[in-house]
Amino acid sequence: MSGRDSVIVVGAGHIGLACARYLRQDGFDVTIIDRDEVGGACSQANCGYIAACHILPLTTPGAFREGLLSLFKPRAAFRIRPQARPELLRWMFEFGRRCTHRRMLEAANVLHPLLEATTTEYHALFEDSRLSCDWQQEGMLFVFKGEKALGEFADEDALLTREFGATAEYIRGADLPQFEPALIDGLAGGYYYEVDSHLRPDRLNASLAAVLQDDGVQLVEQCAVESIEKKGGEIIRLQTSKGEMSADRYVFATGAWSSTLAADLECRIPVEPGKGYSVTMSRPEIMPTHPLLIPEKRIGVTPFESGLRIASMMEFAGFDSSIPDFRIRQLQDAARPYLKNPTGPTVEQTWYGWRPMTWDSLPIVGWVPSLGNALLATGHNMLGLTLAPVTGRIIADLVSERASDLPVDAISPARFG
Repeated sequence: MSGRDSVIVVGAGHIGLACARYLRQDGFDVTIIDRDEVGGACSQANCGYIAACHILPLTTPGAFREGLLSLFKPRAAFRIRPQARPELLRWMFEFGRRCTHRRMLEAANVLHPLLEATTTEYHALFEDSRLSCDWQQEGMLFVFKGEKALGEFADEDALLTREFGATAEYIRGADLPQFEPALIDGLAGGYYYEVDSHLRPDRLNASLAAVLQDDGVQLVEQCAVESIEKKGGEIIRLQTSKGEMSADRYVFATGAWSSTLAADLECRIPVEPGKGYSVTMSRPEIMPTHPLLIPEKRIGVTPFESGLRIASMMEFAGFDSSIPDFRIRQLQDAARPYLKNPTGPTVEQTWYGWRPMTWDSLPIVGWVPSLGNALLATGHNMLGLTLAPVTGRIIADLVSERASDLPVDAISPARFG
């Protein structure tokens, strides 16, 4: 499999599909391969948020302390399971160094233009009438039960307004049930960000994959990369479970598994799997009209045409593939103090996914420093769906040798030395 202007994209999640789309639009012959199936892993049953308001990174003051305390709290929503892996210890050390106000703002100043650009790209994407994924522009409502948490978020909202011009509508507690009838009385208040939207991630994956195939992209599922052959500072071929494959350029959009490629790609890829969970239920009697974020419980609640999803948690536990019953109950129980009908009549799906978490809360997108024809598109933390289109645009710009007005140096793999 080869071609003069050919690209192999390894990984068929949100990021890989987006890279393939933009590369194909630029006229490249594109093949996507995936060890599993299209839109699996972390791209399947996440919250479905296109969260332009998520400007502040995970590396906030206090986040490292919360992570350390979670070592002794097995049911904490933000949990680091005790482990002796050197890679995780190094990751935690570097993460902790960045949990300061100054470093938080540095990361936010990189994320902000990416989030603005990706919003524009999504609107352009959905001009394609072939795509169907229940995209709804209903904004994002942050909801609070306690006055203390509401006050802390008011400070955060003021910072977002002052530093980035990201304004929200404040809604008093007494007015919340009128704004969102699914909420109970007696909540402290909320903040509504109109710019956000949401969709069904699994349907986007399936729909986009079909469109890409119609446009000439080859898609090979159940195709694992077994080895990478190199010569003269370039990749010359991939040995896969379905045979030998080669192209002019290679894009590795391999999510939480990206660090396993570090030796082959001869670069540092500090990505740790951050495990999240979701439970998807049939529609309750009183359905939310807006996506909800509940920071006090670290959960998101997403209304779809077909049902209700509650998701989140953050576990650093390696590649643990279990779905503990207590985590699903925890998600459902966390919504009860806020929603009139926190659960649907039936549970349709329970799920987990490993997010690709970086120690500086920034994605890793760009040329692999030691290989002339390989690029990375990974490390999107909790913003993979949100940042997928702008990532695809950046990758296509780099391969096509176009100048970019985005902060590409700040997210380049080269920043890790």
